[in-house]
Amino acid sequence: MPHPATLTPWLAEQLGIEPVGWTAVGGGCIHSAWRLDLSDGSRLFAKTNGASSLPLLETEAEGLQALAAAAGEEGPLVPRPLAWGLAGPSAVLVLSWLDLDGGRSAAHGPQWCCLGAALAGLHRHSLTRLCVAEDRVGTAFGWPRDNVIGAFPQRNGWDGIWGRFFVERRLAPQLEHLARSGTPLRQAETLLERAGQWLHNHHPDPCLVHGDLWSGNAAITAAGQGAIFDPAVYRGDREVDLAMARLFGGFPEAFFAGYEAAWPLPSGHRFRSDLYNLYHLLNHANLFGGSYLGQCQARMDNLLNRRAQEGGGWS
Repeated sequence: MPHPATLTPWLAEQLGIEPVGWTAVGGGCIHSAWRLDLSDGSRLFAKTNGASSLPLLETEAEGLQALAAAAGEEGPLVPRPLAWGLAGPSAVLVLSWLDLDGGRSAAHGPQWCCLGAALAGLHRHSLTRLCVAEDRVGTAFGWPRDNVIGAFPQRNGWDGIWGRFFVERRLAPQLEHLARSGTPLRQAETLLERAGQWLHNHHPDPCLVHGDLWSGNAAITAAGQGAIFDPAVYRGDREVDLAMARLFGGFPEAFFAGYEAAWPLPSGHRFRSDLYNLYHLLNHANLFGGSYLGQCQARMDNLLNRRAQEGGGWS
């Protein structure tokens, strides 16, 4: 990967800027992340990778634009995509800079509560706001094109039935990939069949969801505003965002209290949370293997056993 300073001509052409400094910053495990210092004292954020990674950066830019459109003025802060494309051998995405504080102590409780409420507002407002890449706001679940969850393909398209969409476009591709890779999970077909049955009478609104809302993709800025970033957007059950926020921890309870106060979740959401998070565990198993395979099998066994003990219906 060339030093990012070699991207200066591309930045001048795309944005009319010439950074006076590049500083590597912490980020995800896929791309290199940089702080761009400009001559006027302002900053921008950039991600770089090899040219083959351009589709990943393009879908991220599209997702951020969609979230910003749904958030409006009262929703969470979302970084703005400013430019993306190929600069020689490098794929580049330039975003507005977020001065993150990220604190999760009790002192930041009010800010996290506000972020929870703001996410609820984004979900609700997305039902009537047209997002980038969409030609209509309707009743279907999905997204106009496939994107990615981490570095793994995320199958989209449209489906008017949520349970079928979640089984066929989320769980099934992950389980199929594990099987093709030589690590099939027990009772995978049974799980897919039962999951469709469990969701048969659940009819959520097709909200725009972040899609990858773990604690590393949300923070509080130095100014005290809640922000979200690095999405894997689609239209789905809003509960998927709240579910993943609990999967790996890191979100204060104030976040969930703020969401619940703004838009309470319906009954049955605790079991659905475990089902929805199976998707992310399967994704981690496909990406990283290791202990995630055992976690997936344990989660599947638990889901099947719980519903058998409870008669298979929603509580």
